Amino acid sequence: MIKQLITTKNAPDAIGPYSQAIRKDNFVFLSGQIGIDPMTKKLACKDVKGQSEQIFKNIKAVLKQAGANLSNIVKTTVFLKDIKDFTIVNELYAKYFKEPFPARSVVAVKELPLSADIEIEVIAVL
Repeated sequence: MIKQLITTKNAPDAIGPYSQAIRKDNFVFLSGQIGIDPMTKKLACKDVKGQSEQIFKNIKAVLKQAGANLSNIVKTTVFLKDIKDFTIVNELYAKYFKEPFPARSVVAVKELPLSADIEIEVIAVL
């Protein structure tokens, strides 16, 4: 199978030369999501909790377009502007994922697009 573009209006448009997601064989690779509301095209909230909630809405919308859901996720990468938000993100993460949890990396970064506090990218398997 050649790579297939996955796109939906229920998640923010790409703000650069990249795709919301690409499917290759049974894998779906989602680009990093920040907490942008797809209707307003602005960050949904000023805090990491609200941004995380919007991120998961966006991820679910893209996965749905690919014929998948959160249970198909096998790997996540979380980028945090402030590692002190790790506990808040862990609590939200447990709300969205059940055992066996996806593999995960968490990285503290200096800056994120649009001054977001968090960005999450995922890989899913169909």
